[in-house]
Amino acid sequence: MGVVGIGQCRHGVGVSAIGIVGRSGRWRHAVILNLSAADWFGFFTQFAMLSLLSVGGAITTAPDMHRYLVTEQHWLTESQFTSCISLAQAAPGPNVLFVALMGWNVGLNAGGGLHAGWTGLAMALFGVLVPMLGIMIPSTTLTFLAARWGHQNRELRIVRAFKQGMAPIVIALLIATGWLLISANNNATKDWPLWLLGLVCMLLVWKTKIHLLWLLGAGALLGAFGLI
Repeated sequence: MGVVGIGQCRHGVGVSAIGIVGRSGRWRHAVILNLSAADWFGFFTQFAMLSLLSVGGAITTAPDMHRYLVTEQHWLTESQFTSCISLAQAAPGPNVLFVALMGWNVGLNAGGGLHAGWTGLAMALFGVLVPMLGIMIPSTTLTFLAARWGHQNRELRIVRAFKQGMAPIVIALLIATGWLLISANNNATKDWPLWLLGLVCMLLVWKTKIHLLWLLGAGALLGAFGLI
């Protein structure tokens, strides 16, 4: 395990990467960002646009969030991004919580991390607010208006055709999100236990009526004991 520091500038955003690389060679700690007001506004508008595409829930837009936050802007590390989704799916409540966690991590990175004290905490909370407002306001407004209109006109052929046509699109978006999470662990030599566990869970969900909380608990225990 070693300490690494990197200084760079991407897309006009100052980025300092200070963290720890573990035995696996993967980045453990976060980048430290210097975000301007324009960056925060871009963060908001990006999630507002994704909000209008989140058919089937915000989780279906995770691949594009990854492209924006990790690949293009470098505001989150790969491990931060996947951890946000994993924690949100394991926690009770709506799965849109992963957006709040992404905002929290971006804000925390911009505020200098937890060691920055109240400044880091304030920036993290602000980071939660920005994407959550972006992802919630447009979709909530559109859902309210569309649901009311769709209910009033539910017998129209175009409404029934729309509902049937959206089903395969939602399924494809969910598969894309799953593939994105899998691709973060693509080393066959080290990550085969994760793939095996994922396959077993898929078969159990498909063939049995086992409650998902049992699977989440089993995965947590296996991870805690270092078996995966």
